[in-house]
Amino acid sequence: MEHLRQDDPARIGPYVPLAALDARDGGRPVPDRRYLARSADGDRTVLVCVPRPGADPARWAEEAGQALRLSLPRFLPVTEAAYDPAGFPWYAAPYTPVLPLPAALEAHGGPLPERFVHALGAALADALAVAHAQGVTHAGVSPSAVLLTADGPWLAGFGAVRAAGPDGTARVGPAVSEPGCLAPEQLTGGRPRPLGDVYGLGAVLSYASTGHVVPESAELPAALRPLITACLARDPAARPDAARLAAALAAGAAGFPGPATGAGAGPGPQGPAATVLDAAFPVPLPARVVAGLVRQSAAALAAVLPLSTTVPTARG
Repeated sequence: MEHLRQDDPARIGPYVPLAALDARDGGRPVPDRRYLARSADGDRTVLVCVPRPGADPARWAEEAGQALRLSLPRFLPVTEAAYDPAGFPWYAAPYTPVLPLPAALEAHGGPLPERFVHALGAALADALAVAHAQGVTHAGVSPSAVLLTADGPWLAGFGAVRAAGPDGTARVGPAVSEPGCLAPEQLTGGRPRPLGDVYGLGAVLSYASTGHVVPESAELPAALRPLITACLARDPAARPDAARLAAALAAGAAGFPGPATGAGAGPGPQGPAATVLDAAFPVPLPARVVAGLVRQSAAALAAVLPLSTTVPTARG
């Protein structure tokens, strides 16, 4: 978490921001400005999001409303969304300790264990396959849109590509969630489609396993190289669909030895390989990632509201 700054909103709807979720100095682009926030009465803690600078607030608000109506596995569960034309559009999700994927790599001290990357990719690909089967395209898959919790990953940043600009218009500039994660056909203004999500997931897997969204092929782990290369094909027809990708990644994760001893689950620098924290996600989170979640949880519990919580809602 990051301390608040002068340009951060003092109030977002009924919530008072306590800290920013994402690093702002040298951090990666994020689909939304995301805050740990609490209701003015102190009863509820949430993750609340507002548009990043340069985003069209009306288009962003439309995507937030769509996210509110979704109920999909491993999609961030949006429970509130509102748009006051005099202020920020915003949406909120229940808070649980959560690290964006870039923060997880920083906590781990580098790229994540290969077995974990297989399982992470399988879970996300499976979530996308369910969404695609229901006619839903995420349109915002990038490293910063992946949030790690004790129960595995969530996909946030729904609709970032659609919010960045209308179909037929080149999507460039600060409103695009992350360069290198946007499929070529979408970058030039094409309508977001399922195989564009697969391209974004390829960039996520590349980042998780190497620390780079667009690495040299030799940097990629051998077992992941063919899958990531296929996901990042410029021709959408050459990419696997999400269901095929999920099956291939799940098979890869199952092929590794146990989480604490396998070669694919190697430790970060001077750290143990992993810790058994949850049963919902098949591969334990790396120990240093768990430690990061614990630190955030402690900070959230210790955070207090400002003495005055009656300040007006910040203006867009």
